[in-house]
Amino acid sequence: MTNVYGKVVVLGSQGVGKTSIIKRYIEKKFNEHLNPTIGALFFSCKLKIEDSRVILMIWDTAGQERFRSMAPMYYRKANVAMLVFDLTEYSTFTAMKRWVEELQKNVEDPMVLVVVGNKLDLMEKRQVDAEEARVYATKIGASYHETSVLQSDGIENLFLTIGTGLLKLSSTNYDLISLRSVNSIDLNWSGINTLCTPTIEESAQNLSTAHGTQERFFKCC
Repeated sequence: MTNVYGKVVVLGSQGVGKTSIIKRYIEKKFNEHLNPTIGALFFSCKLKIEDSRVILMIWDTAGQERFRSMAPMYYRKANVAMLVFDLTEYSTFTAMKRWVEELQKNVEDPMVLVVVGNKLDLMEKRQVDAEEARVYATKIGASYHETSVLQSDGIENLFLTIGTGLLKLSSTNYDLISLRSVNSIDLNWSGINTLCTPTIEESAQNLSTAHGTQERFFKCC
């Protein structure tokens, strides 16, 4: 079985549900009481797609403006950018576009782009039209997804799209993907032989401090 590694950076305004989307996928449950991310959180998980195992190393960045200057060290050498906005707040859609502009200016290597409109369950408060968001995503070469963390709508398909996109990217840039991502952080994946049900483990040794902010490391397996 082929292993493909991908570094995923998650970008978007505070409160759009970036962490909730990731934890919904990994933990398979909804947690409405999540504190704002400080600095960044790190998650890892695996997807089995046909005869390949796709290992995602996910950097979930803080949405607060005061942490924006730190973002480049997380999206640098990323293979995937997940760009999240809140369907009920048009301002977060505008802010998401600014992240795209920043990536276009600072990232030269090919990336898989996914635009995610979250909080689909709040349809009565919707401010961003699906067609407008879809047209924008197509314009920048991204896939478009609408998700509800509460109802788990669109979550599985979102991560399947990311995994499939990485496989396509690796078919033309295999060395780039495997080396660029794996060297970004040593997760000791050598002991992984089979796909397992995602769980989250947190321990004292998985806490580190970088640039004055806390990074919490979660490993799914």
